[in-house]
Amino acid sequence: MIITEKLPQLQALFQQMDRALIAYSGGVDSTLVAKIAYDILGDRALAITAVSPSLLLEDLAEARIQAAEIGIQHREIETQEMENPNYTSNPVNRCYFCKSELHDTLKPLAQKWGYSYIVDGVNADDLRDYRPGIQAAKERGVRSPLAEVGVSKTEVRELSKYLGLMAWDKPAQPCLSSRFPYTEEITIAKLQRVGRAEVYLRKLGWKNLRVRSEADTARIELPPEQIKEFVSQTELSQLVQAFQQFGFVYVTLDLEGYRSGKLNQVLPSELLVRP
Repeated sequence: MIITEKLPQLQALFQQMDRALIAYSGGVDSTLVAKIAYDILGDRALAITAVSPSLLLEDLAEARIQAAEIGIQHREIETQEMENPNYTSNPVNRCYFCKSELHDTLKPLAQKWGYSYIVDGVNADDLRDYRPGIQAAKERGVRSPLAEVGVSKTEVRELSKYLGLMAWDKPAQPCLSSRFPYTEEITIAKLQRVGRAEVYLRKLGWKNLRVRSEADTARIELPPEQIKEFVSQTELSQLVQAFQQFGFVYVTLDLEGYRSGKLNQVLPSELLVRP
C-alpha cells in the first residue's frame, strides 16, 4: 500500500511544483524528500543544509555523501541561532527559535534563486509529538510532503529502502541541543562536549544512542536490549576517562534506556497530547 499509494502521492505533490528547495539535514526523513524531489524535478530541486554548532561534523559529512548519491544539487549555509538568547536559554519551545532562524535564512534565498517552494522532512508521526519547530515552519509557508501524505516514520524507512537509499535505517539524529534539560543554557562548548562523547561511542560500534548532558554529568542512553551487552563489552574505566577528557565530571548509564522524546516527559500533559 505504501509503495502503490503513498509514493505516487508524494511524486504527484512534487509534480505540481516548478522548483523546490529542500531543508535537508541529512536525516532519513529529509533524505527521502530530497530523493523524491530530485527524481521528479531534477536540477529544479535544491537541497540546503544548515550548518551550526548543533550539527555534528560527522553528520554533515554523511549529508554530503547522501546528496551526492542522490545526485541532487546541495548547498550549505550557516545559521546563527546561537546568537539568539531565546534559543540558548533553552526554553521548552527552543525548537521554535531554531526553525525560525533556519527558515528566515532560507526564505530570502529561495526568493533570490527562484524557488517557489520550501519543503522539509516533517513526517506524520512528528505531528503527534510536541514539536514547536513545526509551527515556525508553517508560519513561514514551508510545506511538509511526508506529513501531507500521512507517511509515518516506519513508512519513511520502508520507502527509503525501496528507493535504494543507503540511509534507510539510519538512527534518528536530532540536533545536539536536544541533549540538554530545558532551561539549562546551551553553549558551543557544551555542544562540542556532547558531540565528542557521542562520536566516541559510535566509533565503539554503538549507533542508536544519546549522551544527555546535565551540568557536569553525562547520561548515556542506549536501547534497553543493548544495556547488558554495553556494560559487559565496554572498558568502563576507559570510557569514563575519555568522557572526563571531553569535559564531563560524572558519567552515568540510563537504566531505562533510550526512548525518543524522553526530554519531553517533564512537560505538562496538555503540551504532549496531539490529535
